[in-house]
Amino acid sequence: MSHPVYDPFDAAFQENPYPAYSWLRDHDPVHHHPADSRAPAFWALSRFADVWDAVRRPEVFSSASGLTFFRDEIGQLGLPPTIVMLDPPVQTQLRALIGRGFTPRRVALLEDRIREFVRGRLAGVAVRAADGLSVDLHHDFSATIPTWVLAELFGLPESDRERFGPWVQTLTRLQNDGFDTSGLLGAGAGVQVIGEMFEYFTAAIAAARSDPGDDLLGALVTAEIDSERLTDWDILGFCFVVVAGGTDTTASLISHTVQLTGAAPAQRALLVDDPSLVPDALSECLRLESSVQGLARTTLEDVEVEGVRIPAGEKVMMLYGAANHDPREFGETADRLDVRRQAPRHLAFSSGPHFCIGSHLARLQARVGIEELLAAFPQVDVDAAAGVRHHSAFVRGWVSLPAELGQPAVPPGSSG
Repeated sequence: MSHPVYDPFDAAFQENPYPAYSWLRDHDPVHHHPADSRAPAFWALSRFADVWDAVRRPEVFSSASGLTFFRDEIGQLGLPPTIVMLDPPVQTQLRALIGRGFTPRRVALLEDRIREFVRGRLAGVAVRAADGLSVDLHHDFSATIPTWVLAELFGLPESDRERFGPWVQTLTRLQNDGFDTSGLLGAGAGVQVIGEMFEYFTAAIAAARSDPGDDLLGALVTAEIDSERLTDWDILGFCFVVVAGGTDTTASLISHTVQLTGAAPAQRALLVDDPSLVPDALSECLRLESSVQGLARTTLEDVEVEGVRIPAGEKVMMLYGAANHDPREFGETADRLDVRRQAPRHLAFSSGPHFCIGSHLARLQARVGIEELLAAFPQVDVDAAAGVRHHSAFVRGWVSLPAELGQPAVPPGSSG
């Protein structure tokens, strides 16, 4: 009897990976994926408890050899030793330095400006809809928020902010289409994009060192621990992580939240009636549709998981998307949206030493975006069947997502 197959490169799997995840959790929780023409052999963990344990044990499951199931992707793309590709204790010190400029307090100061930007975007989208033009929720709204926020956080001029989109799109494509067993088919494109990013941020860092502003770059160039400051290479690596990992993932959280709550009208009504539920709803939607579906570690020693021995030196995928649907952790309703669910832990931001350093920024952007969108257009609906998803082995998100705004909560031209 056939069963759903875990094939991270298959377009049908990428459209709906959850049946295959369920089968893995129940029948093959420590899956050995054989080598083929697309990727070398690797392992995959799918149960919540196993993934949770592994990501909190960097002494066994190391990040220092890259986060994909390919070999030497760091060297081939010329990446710097970023905080996501280091292990403690070096990672711990670098994270502490970066954290000085990325605190929840500093991020919270952005809320009023984010809200002003979001309202401006919604006004523009409303005009577009009123003119009879199509509205793409992801392209026209969700994706614009993190691009603007990150540029604002870094203190970059508005004229430069459109550069982020093409960079992110190219790097996301490389995560799937650019790899084969011998390395990176798309390495040329990746090196070019990374080169453009590094050239731009090198100049921005130099300007910040000469005249530090009240922004993230200013904080990074002046941060010290034990009288040591971050090097340009450290800061460049952090800029790469933020641009590559903090833009499209946040945009997809916003779009997925609209999609999931639109498909469950009673749940959407709860949010419209009580916006204080939005933070929990975002956590729930991120659990159900994790923007990062999985990242790899490399075993530093032989390790046994669920009675299966994984040898040292093996790549092991941490399937966050599978773990976050595990009924062993989330109960019989694990696959069901519940905006009031209290889930004290999930893996959409990972856990342990590599818990997402920008999680509070992502939550803030998504909260403001959803609060303002539902306040203005509580009946907004998307056409997921007509949408276009990323085809990626590692991330889950949208390229485009057509939307109908519905009736505005406050008719144009009225007060209130």
